[in-house]
Amino acid sequence: MTRLACPYCYNKIDGNRLWYQCTGRGTPGRPGCTKQKDEARLHLTGFQESVRPSFAPPLRLSFGPGKADCPDCGATSRHRVCPECHTPLSSSFGAGASPLIAMAGAKGTGKSVYLTVLAHELLNNLRRRFGADVRMTGAVKEPVREFVGTVYADQRLMNQTAAAVTGRMPPTVFEWRQEQSGFGNLVKRFRTTFLSFYDTAGEDLNDDEKTKDLTYLNAADALILLLDPFMIPAARNQIRLPKEAVRSEQPALQVLNRVTEKLRHEKAVRRSGRIRIPVAVAFAKIDAFFDVLGPEHPMLRVPPASGGYDETAGEDTHEQVKALLHEWGADDIDAHLQANYANYRYFPVSALGAQPDYASGEVDRNGIRPFRVAEPLLWLLSQFDVIPRQRQR
Repeated sequence: MTRLACPYCYNKIDGNRLWYQCTGRGTPGRPGCTKQKDEARLHLTGFQESVRPSFAPPLRLSFGPGKADCPDCGATSRHRVCPECHTPLSSSFGAGASPLIAMAGAKGTGKSVYLTVLAHELLNNLRRRFGADVRMTGAVKEPVREFVGTVYADQRLMNQTAAAVTGRMPPTVFEWRQEQSGFGNLVKRFRTTFLSFYDTAGEDLNDDEKTKDLTYLNAADALILLLDPFMIPAARNQIRLPKEAVRSEQPALQVLNRVTEKLRHEKAVRRSGRIRIPVAVAFAKIDAFFDVLGPEHPMLRVPPASGGYDETAGEDTHEQVKALLHEWGADDIDAHLQANYANYRYFPVSALGAQPDYASGEVDRNGIRPFRVAEPLLWLLSQFDVIPRQRQR
Protein backbone atom coordinates (compact mmCIF):
# COMPACT_ATOMS: atom_id res chain seq x y z
CA MET A 1 0.00 0.00 0.00
CA THR A 2 1.42 3.38 -1.05
CA ARG A 3 0.10 6.01 1.37
CA LEU A 4 0.34 9.50 -0.10
CA ALA A 5 -1.25 12.80 0.78
CA CYS A 6 -3.64 14.19 -1.81
CA PRO A 7 -2.25 17.57 -2.94
CA TYR A 8 -5.77 19.03 -2.97
CA CYS A 9 -7.45 17.85 0.23
CA TYR A 10 -4.37 16.70 2.20
CA ASN A 11 -5.95 13.38 3.25
CA LYS A 12 -3.74 10.29 3.21
CA ILE A 13 -4.82 7.97 0.40
CA ASP A 14 -3.68 4.68 -1.15
CA GLY A 15 -1.85 5.55 -4.38
CA ASN A 16 -2.74 2.11 -5.77
CA ARG A 17 -6.47 2.41 -5.11
CA LEU A 18 -7.45 5.72 -6.66
CA TRP A 19 -11.04 6.34 -7.73
CA TYR A 20 -12.26 7.26 -11.21
CA GLN A 21 -14.46 10.02 -12.60
CA CYS A 22 -17.19 9.26 -15.11
CA THR A 23 -16.64 10.62 -18.63
CA GLY A 24 -20.37 11.09 -19.20
CA ARG A 25 -20.29 9.20 -22.53
CA GLY A 26 -22.73 6.50 -21.49
CA THR A 27 -23.25 3.17 -23.23
CA PRO A 28 -25.94 1.84 -25.62
CA GLY A 29 -29.28 2.13 -23.83
CA ARG A 30 -27.78 3.98 -20.84
CA PRO A 31 -27.43 7.77 -20.95
CA GLY A 32 -24.23 9.30 -19.66
CA CYS A 33 -24.02 10.73 -16.17
CA THR A 34 -24.74 14.45 -15.87
CA LYS A 35 -22.76 17.03 -13.94
CA GLN A 36 -23.73 17.91 -10.40
CA LYS A 37 -22.19 19.52 -7.35
CA ASP A 38 -19.85 17.14 -5.54
CA GLU A 39 -20.44 17.67 -1.82
CA ALA A 40 -17.25 15.88 -0.79
CA ARG A 41 -15.15 18.05 -3.08
CA LEU A 42 -16.91 21.20 -1.90
CA HIS A 43 -16.38 20.35 1.75
CA LEU A 44 -12.76 19.24 1.45
CA THR A 45 -11.41 21.73 -1.11
CA GLY A 46 -13.96 24.53 -1.45
CA PHE A 47 -14.50 23.68 -5.16
CA GLN A 48 -18.07 24.68 -6.07
CA GLU A 49 -18.51 23.87 -9.78
CA SER A 50 -20.61 20.94 -11.02
CA VAL A 51 -18.70 17.82 -12.10
CA ARG A 52 -19.49 14.28 -13.18
CA PRO A 53 -19.67 11.66 -10.40
CA SER A 54 -16.72 9.71 -9.08
CA PHE A 55 -16.70 6.02 -8.27
CA ALA A 56 -14.50 3.37 -6.68
CA PRO A 57 -12.70 0.84 -8.91
CA PRO A 58 -13.73 -2.81 -8.77
CA LEU A 59 -11.89 -4.89 -6.18
CA ARG A 60 -10.07 -6.85 -8.87
CA LEU A 61 -8.38 -3.62 -10.04
CA SER A 62 -5.76 -3.50 -7.34
CA PHE A 63 -2.97 -1.38 -8.82
CA GLY A 64 -1.83 0.74 -11.75
CA PRO A 65 -3.66 3.49 -13.62
CA GLY A 66 -5.90 1.00 -15.49
CA LYS A 67 -9.49 1.82 -16.31
CA ALA A 68 -12.88 1.20 -14.81
CA ASP A 69 -16.53 1.28 -15.90
CA CYS A 70 -18.95 3.70 -14.29
CA PRO A 71 -21.51 1.70 -12.26
CA ASP A 72 -24.30 4.11 -13.27
CA CYS A 73 -23.89 4.61 -17.04
CA GLY A 74 -21.28 2.00 -17.96
CA ALA A 75 -18.86 4.49 -19.55
CA THR A 76 -15.22 3.44 -19.41
CA SER A 77 -12.98 5.93 -17.68
CA ARG A 78 -9.25 6.38 -17.19
CA HIS A 79 -9.68 9.66 -15.33
CA ARG A 80 -8.29 9.06 -11.85
CA VAL A 81 -9.41 11.10 -8.86
CA CYS A 82 -8.72 11.28 -5.14
CA PRO A 83 -11.01 8.82 -3.29
CA GLU A 84 -11.61 11.43 -0.58
CA CYS A 85 -12.16 14.79 -2.33
CA HIS A 86 -12.75 13.46 -5.89
CA THR A 87 -10.36 15.99 -7.42
CA PRO A 88 -8.79 14.75 -10.71
CA LEU A 89 -5.17 13.62 -10.33
CA SER A 90 -2.37 13.68 -12.86
CA SER A 91 -1.36 10.43 -14.54
CA SER A 92 2.00 10.86 -12.80
CA PHE A 93 0.51 10.96 -9.32
CA GLY A 94 1.50 8.05 -7.11
CA ALA A 95 4.88 7.47 -8.74
CA GLY A 96 6.63 8.83 -5.66
CA ALA A 97 6.27 10.93 -2.55
CA SER A 98 5.61 14.64 -3.04
CA PRO A 99 6.04 17.36 -0.42
CA LEU A 100 2.95 19.27 0.62
CA ILE A 101 4.02 22.80 1.44
CA ALA A 102 1.72 24.89 3.59
CA MET A 103 1.92 28.67 3.68
CA ALA A 104 0.86 30.68 6.70
CA GLY A 105 0.97 34.28 7.80
CA ALA A 106 -1.17 36.92 9.44
CA LYS A 107 -3.42 39.42 7.70
CA GLY A 108 -1.52 41.95 5.63
CA THR A 109 1.68 39.91 5.44
CA GLY A 110 1.45 39.72 1.65
CA LYS A 111 0.97 35.97 1.20
CA SER A 112 -1.17 36.23 -1.94
CA VAL A 113 1.28 38.60 -3.63
CA TYR A 114 4.19 36.39 -2.59
CA LEU A 115 2.49 33.24 -3.92
CA THR A 116 1.59 35.00 -7.18
CA VAL A 117 5.18 36.11 -7.79
CA LEU A 118 6.48 32.68 -6.74
CA ALA A 119 4.13 31.06 -9.27
CA HIS A 120 5.54 33.32 -11.98
CA GLU A 121 9.08 32.37 -10.93
CA LEU A 122 8.24 28.64 -10.98
CA LEU A 123 6.70 28.76 -14.44
CA ASN A 124 9.52 30.84 -15.90
CA ASN A 125 12.90 31.31 -14.21
CA LEU A 126 13.00 28.20 -11.99
CA ARG A 127 11.72 25.96 -14.77
CA ARG A 128 14.57 27.08 -17.01
CA ARG A 129 17.19 27.07 -14.25
CA PHE A 130 16.62 23.43 -13.34
CA GLY A 131 15.58 22.12 -16.77
CA ALA A 132 12.24 21.04 -15.34
CA ASP A 133 8.77 20.76 -16.81
CA VAL A 134 6.62 22.83 -14.45
CA ARG A 135 2.90 23.34 -14.84
CA MET A 136 -0.06 24.31 -12.73
CA THR A 137 -2.80 21.76 -12.11
CA GLY A 138 -6.12 21.77 -10.29
CA ALA A 139 -8.94 24.26 -9.94
CA VAL A 140 -7.05 27.49 -9.31
CA LYS A 141 -5.02 27.79 -12.53
CA GLU A 142 -7.08 30.63 -13.95
CA PRO A 143 -7.31 32.67 -10.71
CA VAL A 144 -3.54 32.48 -10.29
CA ARG A 145 -2.98 33.49 -13.92
CA GLU A 146 -5.37 36.38 -13.34
CA PHE A 147 -3.39 37.40 -10.26
CA VAL A 148 -0.13 37.23 -12.25
CA GLY A 149 -1.70 39.47 -14.89
CA THR A 150 -2.89 41.91 -12.22
CA VAL A 151 0.55 42.21 -10.64
CA TYR A 152 2.81 42.01 -13.71
CA ALA A 153 0.71 43.52 -16.51
CA ASP A 154 -1.64 45.87 -14.66
CA GLN A 155 0.97 46.57 -11.96
CA ARG A 156 -1.63 46.52 -9.23
CA LEU A 157 -2.11 44.54 -6.04
CA MET A 158 -4.93 41.99 -5.92
CA ASN A 159 -7.66 41.84 -3.30
CA GLN A 160 -6.90 40.05 -0.06
CA THR A 161 -7.65 36.33 0.28
CA ALA A 162 -11.13 35.40 1.47
CA ALA A 163 -11.40 33.50 4.73
CA ALA A 164 -11.56 29.71 4.50
CA VAL A 165 -14.90 27.88 4.51
CA THR A 166 -14.92 24.80 6.79
CA GLY A 167 -11.16 25.18 7.02
CA ARG A 168 -10.60 24.57 3.29
CA MET A 169 -9.89 26.53 0.13
CA PRO A 170 -8.57 25.23 -3.21
CA PRO A 171 -4.77 25.06 -2.99
CA THR A 172 -2.36 26.09 -5.74
CA VAL A 173 -0.72 22.94 -7.09
CA PHE A 174 2.30 22.65 -9.37
CA GLU A 175 3.60 19.53 -11.09
CA TRP A 176 7.42 19.56 -11.26
CA ARG A 177 8.84 16.88 -13.59
CA GLN A 178 12.59 16.58 -13.93
CA GLU A 179 15.19 14.11 -15.14
CA GLN A 180 17.35 12.63 -12.41
CA SER A 181 20.31 10.28 -12.44
CA GLY A 182 20.84 7.13 -10.40
CA PHE A 183 23.47 4.44 -9.86
CA GLY A 184 26.40 6.74 -10.63
CA ASN A 185 24.70 8.49 -13.55
CA LEU A 186 24.18 5.15 -15.31
CA VAL A 187 20.38 5.30 -15.09
CA LYS A 188 18.27 8.26 -16.18
CA ARG A 189 14.70 8.56 -14.98
CA PHE A 190 12.08 11.23 -14.57
CA ARG A 191 10.76 12.14 -11.15
CA THR A 192 7.49 13.99 -10.73
CA THR A 193 6.93 16.08 -7.63
CA PHE A 194 3.67 17.81 -6.76
CA LEU A 195 4.03 21.08 -4.92
CA SER A 196 0.86 22.06 -3.12
CA PHE A 197 0.63 25.55 -1.63
CA TYR A 198 -2.27 26.45 0.61
CA ASP A 199 -2.70 30.22 1.01
CA THR A 200 -4.86 30.79 4.05
CA ALA A 201 -6.51 34.13 4.70
CA GLY A 202 -4.72 36.13 7.38
CA GLU A 203 -7.93 36.35 9.41
CA ASP A 204 -7.76 32.57 9.87
CA LEU A 205 -4.71 33.05 12.11
CA ASN A 206 -6.17 35.96 14.07
CA ASP A 207 -7.63 33.86 16.85
CA ASP A 208 -7.11 30.43 18.32
CA GLU A 209 -10.46 28.97 17.24
CA LYS A 210 -9.93 29.75 13.54
CA THR A 211 -6.40 28.40 13.67
CA LYS A 212 -7.76 25.10 15.00
CA ASP A 213 -9.94 24.80 11.88
CA LEU A 214 -6.96 24.92 9.47
CA THR A 215 -6.64 21.18 9.10
CA TYR A 216 -4.19 21.37 6.18
CA LEU A 217 -1.40 22.06 8.66
CA ASN A 218 -1.75 18.47 9.89
CA ALA A 219 -0.73 17.02 6.52
CA ALA A 220 1.96 19.58 5.70
CA ASP A 221 5.41 18.14 5.05
CA ALA A 222 6.94 21.61 5.13
CA LEU A 223 5.89 25.15 5.91
CA ILE A 224 6.63 28.58 4.52
CA LEU A 225 5.81 30.97 7.34
CA LEU A 226 5.61 34.59 6.24
CA LEU A 227 6.16 37.11 9.01
CA ASP A 228 5.64 40.84 8.69
CA PRO A 229 8.57 42.94 9.96
CA PHE A 230 6.15 45.90 10.14
CA MET A 231 4.70 44.11 13.19
CA ILE A 232 8.03 44.39 15.02
CA PRO A 233 7.92 47.80 16.75
CA ALA A 234 11.66 48.54 16.65
CA ALA A 235 11.81 47.63 12.96
CA ARG A 236 8.73 49.70 12.09
CA ASN A 237 10.21 52.71 13.90
CA GLN A 238 13.24 52.67 11.57
CA ILE A 239 11.17 53.47 8.48
CA ARG A 240 8.35 55.76 7.46
CA LEU A 241 5.19 53.87 6.68
CA PRO A 242 1.85 55.26 5.53
CA LYS A 243 -1.07 54.19 7.68
CA GLU A 244 -2.40 52.03 4.81
CA ALA A 245 0.75 49.87 5.00
CA VAL A 246 -0.05 48.61 8.49
CA ARG A 247 -2.97 46.25 7.99
CA SER A 248 -2.71 44.19 11.15
CA GLU A 249 -2.03 44.62 14.82
CA GLN A 250 -1.10 40.96 15.32
CA PRO A 251 2.46 40.73 16.73
CA ALA A 252 4.66 38.35 14.75
CA LEU A 253 5.32 36.20 17.82
CA GLN A 254 1.60 35.82 18.48
CA VAL A 255 1.00 34.47 14.98
CA LEU A 256 3.98 32.13 15.35
CA ASN A 257 2.64 30.85 18.68
CA ARG A 258 -0.72 29.91 17.12
CA VAL A 259 0.89 28.04 14.23
CA THR A 260 3.21 26.21 16.63
CA GLU A 261 0.36 25.10 18.90
CA LYS A 262 -1.59 23.81 15.91
CA LEU A 263 1.40 21.87 14.56
CA ARG A 264 2.34 20.40 17.95
CA HIS A 265 -1.24 19.23 18.50
CA GLU A 266 -1.93 17.83 15.01
CA LYS A 267 1.43 16.10 14.67
CA ALA A 268 1.34 14.74 18.24
CA VAL A 269 4.72 16.22 19.15
CA ARG A 270 5.93 15.17 22.59
CA ARG A 271 6.13 17.87 25.22
CA SER A 272 9.87 17.39 25.38
CA GLY A 273 10.25 17.21 21.59
CA ARG A 274 10.36 19.67 18.72
CA ILE A 275 8.42 19.92 15.45
CA ARG A 276 10.44 18.11 12.81
CA ILE A 277 9.04 19.36 9.49
CA PRO A 278 11.31 21.94 7.82
CA VAL A 279 10.04 25.51 8.25
CA ALA A 280 11.17 28.39 6.04
CA VAL A 281 10.63 31.57 8.05
CA ALA A 282 10.43 34.36 5.49
CA PHE A 283 10.34 38.01 6.50
CA ALA A 284 8.29 39.72 3.80
CA LYS A 285 8.47 43.30 2.48
CA ILE A 286 12.18 43.49 3.28
CA ASP A 287 12.52 46.09 0.50
CA ALA A 288 11.19 48.68 2.96
CA PHE A 289 14.50 48.32 4.85
CA PHE A 290 16.89 48.50 1.89
CA ASP A 291 17.86 52.11 2.62
CA VAL A 292 18.24 51.45 6.35
CA LEU A 293 20.47 48.41 5.78
CA GLY A 294 22.52 50.06 3.05
CA PRO A 295 23.64 48.59 -0.29
CA GLU A 296 26.70 46.88 1.24
CA HIS A 297 24.79 44.88 3.83
CA PRO A 298 25.65 41.19 3.30
CA MET A 299 21.98 40.21 3.53
CA LEU A 300 21.33 42.07 0.29
CA ARG A 301 23.86 40.03 -1.68
CA VAL A 302 21.80 37.64 -3.78
CA PRO A 303 23.41 34.21 -4.43
CA PRO A 304 24.05 33.37 -8.12
CA ALA A 305 21.04 31.76 -9.79
CA SER A 306 22.82 28.62 -10.93
CA GLY A 307 23.07 25.01 -9.86
CA GLY A 308 21.25 23.76 -6.80
CA TYR A 309 20.47 25.38 -3.48
CA ASP A 310 23.53 27.21 -2.10
CA GLU A 311 23.77 25.88 1.45
CA THR A 312 26.69 28.12 2.40
CA ALA A 313 24.91 31.30 1.33
CA GLY A 314 21.72 30.10 3.00
CA GLU A 315 23.43 29.54 6.35
CA ASP A 316 25.08 32.96 6.15
CA THR A 317 21.77 34.65 5.37
CA HIS A 318 20.11 32.83 8.27
CA GLU A 319 22.68 34.23 10.68
CA GLN A 320 22.31 37.73 9.23
CA VAL A 321 18.55 37.71 9.72
CA LYS A 322 19.00 36.28 13.20
CA ALA A 323 21.35 39.16 14.08
CA LEU A 324 18.80 41.62 12.71
CA LEU A 325 16.08 40.15 14.93
CA HIS A 326 18.28 40.66 17.98
CA GLU A 327 18.99 44.23 16.84
CA TRP A 328 15.24 44.84 16.59
CA GLY A 329 14.63 43.40 20.05
CA ALA A 330 12.71 40.50 18.48
CA ASP A 331 15.01 37.76 19.75
CA ASP A 332 11.92 36.18 21.35
CA ILE A 333 10.98 34.99 17.83
CA ASP A 334 14.31 33.19 17.52
CA ALA A 335 14.04 31.76 21.04
CA HIS A 336 10.56 30.36 20.22
CA LEU A 337 11.78 28.75 17.00
CA GLN A 338 14.82 27.20 18.67
CA ALA A 339 12.67 25.71 21.43
CA ASN A 340 9.95 24.32 19.17
CA TYR A 341 11.42 23.50 15.72
CA ALA A 342 14.21 21.08 14.83
CA ASN A 343 14.80 22.41 11.31
CA TYR A 344 14.11 26.02 10.36
CA ARG A 345 15.81 28.74 8.37
CA TYR A 346 15.39 32.49 7.97
CA PHE A 347 14.91 34.28 4.66
CA PRO A 348 14.56 37.97 3.75
CA VAL A 349 12.16 38.29 0.80
CA SER A 350 10.35 40.90 -1.22
CA ALA A 351 7.82 39.83 -3.82
CA LEU A 352 7.66 43.27 -5.45
CA GLY A 353 11.23 44.49 -4.91
CA ALA A 354 10.04 47.96 -3.97
CA GLN A 355 7.29 49.39 -1.83
CA PRO A 356 3.93 49.82 -3.57
CA ASP A 357 1.59 52.75 -3.16
CA TYR A 358 -0.49 51.19 -0.38
CA ALA A 359 -3.29 53.74 -0.77
CA SER A 360 -3.87 53.21 -4.50
CA GLY A 361 -2.69 49.59 -4.72
CA GLU A 362 -0.22 50.42 -7.52
CA VAL A 363 3.19 48.76 -7.61
CA ASP A 364 6.42 50.65 -8.23
CA ARG A 365 6.59 52.27 -11.66
CA ASN A 366 9.79 50.33 -12.44
CA GLY A 367 7.82 47.08 -12.33
CA ILE A 368 8.18 43.84 -10.38
CA ARG A 369 11.71 43.03 -9.23
CA PRO A 370 11.47 39.97 -6.95
CA PHE A 371 14.12 39.78 -4.23
CA ARG A 372 15.08 36.27 -3.08
CA VAL A 373 11.46 35.11 -3.45
CA ALA A 374 12.34 31.58 -4.56
CA GLU A 375 14.93 30.82 -1.87
CA PRO A 376 12.52 29.53 0.81
CA LEU A 377 11.06 27.08 -1.72
CA LEU A 378 14.47 26.03 -3.05
CA TRP A 379 15.68 25.28 0.46
CA LEU A 380 12.59 23.16 1.12
CA LEU A 381 12.97 21.33 -2.21
CA SER A 382 16.57 20.56 -1.31
CA GLN A 383 15.37 19.06 1.98
CA PHE A 384 13.35 16.52 -0.05
CA ASP A 385 16.16 15.93 -2.61
CA VAL A 386 14.07 17.38 -5.43
CA ILE A 387 16.98 19.70 -6.23
CA PRO A 388 20.61 19.26 -5.13
CA ARG A 389 22.35 21.09 -2.30
CA GLN A 390 25.76 22.55 -2.88
CA ARG A 391 28.40 24.39 -0.89
CA GLN A 392 30.38 27.21 -2.41
CA ARG A 393 34.00 27.33 -1.35
